[in-house]
Amino acid sequence: MGTNEQLLVPTDSYLKSGIHIGTKFKTKYMEQFIYKTRSDGLSVLNLQRIDERIRICAKFLSNYEPKDILMISRRENGWKPLKALNKYTGITVVPGRYPPGMLTNAALEIYREAKILLVTDSWPDRNAILDANTVGIPVIALCDTNNQSNNIDLVIPCNNKGKKSLGLFFHILAREYLKNKGLIQKDEEFKAPIEEFTEE
Repeated sequence: MGTNEQLLVPTDSYLKSGIHIGTKFKTKYMEQFIYKTRSDGLSVLNLQRIDERIRICAKFLSNYEPKDILMISRRENGWKPLKALNKYTGITVVPGRYPPGMLTNAALEIYREAKILLVTDSWPDRNAILDANTVGIPVIALCDTNNQSNNIDLVIPCNNKGKKSLGLFFHILAREYLKNKGLIQKDEEFKAPIEEFTEE
């Protein structure tokens, strides 16, 4: 992969969002996605691998109807992008604290019979992951260099803390989901401005 054309967005857009900037701490599992460690100790994730995983994620999600997908973000920087994604795709989102029993207790009003779960950070969103494992549905998680990968079916390596990074990720995901579903044909047909997904 040498040229911009093959990435989902120009390299520049990725770099500006800081989607590839990890933390100073790295777990064994995340080492495979790390391109280098900067002089200040921060790990830098491989952009190609990030792009590749976003593509896989969008394809995988497009096998499901919006009502069957649940996306969760305990982390506040994920709230705006999730709400925007919901607006354009209809996918069920929970910005904020995951309500216990949402996936497991059919007696609750908030109960959702989801078929797949996506979380923005496997640590703060761990209760949702445990519930998804209990009911046996696949889990996709955005993982920074310091995340563990236990109980996760698909890891998307990225900076899962930054506003711009999360905004760009969910903007691309919404567009690619709609494209894979055949609801839009070309990138240009996705009219959602990136500003809707990200806090400036």
